[in-house]
Amino acid sequence: MPDVHSKETRSYNMSCIRSGNTKPEEVVRKYLYSCGLRYRKNDKRLLGKPDLVFPKYRTVVFVHGCFWHKHDGCRYFVLPKTNTVFWNEKLDSNRNRDERISTQLRADGWRVLTIWECELKKSVLSESLEQLYRDIIHYC
Repeated sequence: MPDVHSKETRSYNMSCIRSGNTKPEEVVRKYLYSCGLRYRKNDKRLLGKPDLVFPKYRTVVFVHGCFWHKHDGCRYFVLPKTNTVFWNEKLDSNRNRDERISTQLRADGWRVLTIWECELKKSVLSESLEQLYRDIIHYC
């Protein structure tokens, strides 16, 4: 099935997708800040530059988009119908990188938490954010 957009239009659309300071990240940051938690953003000293770093709790948080990180079983992840081989390899590569980074951070003594974009939809937003807050402050 051919793409519904021209190459130029598709290229422009893809170039508009940001890798940082996304809406989901902003929602998470504002909520946690309002709860009194202070964090570092994208700390380059840590592998993978986690979206949020809480040194006091030895915890990092990644805010993952369901598409870009290939969220299993999520209704918001749909593999594109065109150029499937490329997208499968690209998204598998992202997931493998995520797993390597999480494993290394845990080995370095960090707790790694991930919140998915689908967990920030209106119907589950407050529950997800409250759970994330509890997960950060209740460390053992």
